[in-house]
Amino acid sequence: MPLLSRRVVQPTSESRGVDSFPEETASHAARDYFFRPSLIGQCANPDCRSGWMHLFRKRSTPVFEGGWTCSPECTEARLQWALRRELDGRVPALETHRHRIPLGLLMLEQGWITRRQLRDALESQRAAGSGRLGDWLVQQRAADEATITRALALQWSCPVLEFGIHGPTVPTSVMPRLFLDAFGALPMRIAAGRLLYLGFEQCLDPVLAFATGRMTGLRVESGVVCSSLFRPALGRLIGEKFPAVQLAEAVSERAAAHLLARSIERIQPVSSRVVVVHDFIWLRMWLSRETDLAPRIASVCDVVCSIGAF
Repeated sequence: MPLLSRRVVQPTSESRGVDSFPEETASHAARDYFFRPSLIGQCANPDCRSGWMHLFRKRSTPVFEGGWTCSPECTEARLQWALRRELDGRVPALETHRHRIPLGLLMLEQGWITRRQLRDALESQRAAGSGRLGDWLVQQRAADEATITRALALQWSCPVLEFGIHGPTVPTSVMPRLFLDAFGALPMRIAAGRLLYLGFEQCLDPVLAFATGRMTGLRVESGVVCSSLFRPALGRLIGEKFPAVQLAEAVSERAAAHLLARSIERIQPVSSRVVVVHDFIWLRMWLSRETDLAPRIASVCDVVCSIGAF
């Protein structure tokens, strides 16, 4: 019966907005569709038992991951399921390993430095007890910054990203300010409205890039940036205006679902989504429908939550 069900409409190329993913990111997350409630909407919670009582609930929001929920209890149930999905099989950061050729050996193999230069830089690094090998090579004039950046790009199998004439021009709405500072990420620009270039100074962060792509629907291309350009650009970008963000901490996964559900019920977003970025749970809520994958700052708000025993 159409009266008793909701209509889920697949967005066209003209109407596609934040509730859909482009073709390139379909493998990253399930597609969201525009939710248009009929007279009696069907709750997205599969365990909902409200039935005909939906008729008396005058609400078309909130919408979480493409589905409307009829009550705070159903919203929390959907958040619990989403967090189980996100946290399932997660490996703590301390247990991850990076199998990459050491920077010094890579540069030695390419003929960019000599064995003596590598040994001197390693000895200086060991004696000082700090500093990166690339910085020591530059300090000892064994290599210049451009060569070090090129070696890092080769080490990570990624491009070297260059700024345009006016520096980074990407909207600051692509991620919370906290992530720029915590993970050393620099959103640089968006090409053709769909490709986000994400810069890093030394080590790429594929977890952050993957989560950003899932959240925004943008395809993310990561690369390294020269340190002399990266640091001042990051400092300037952090000083810009970002979407409103609420920081929270929960003692358990269930408590986190309850906290995030309360935020959704309070804001009543037209769309919302949750992803996990390292030790953080990132909830984004859209306050209005956007036709651009990089929304206006005022049209989105974020909640960044951590779990005590994450």
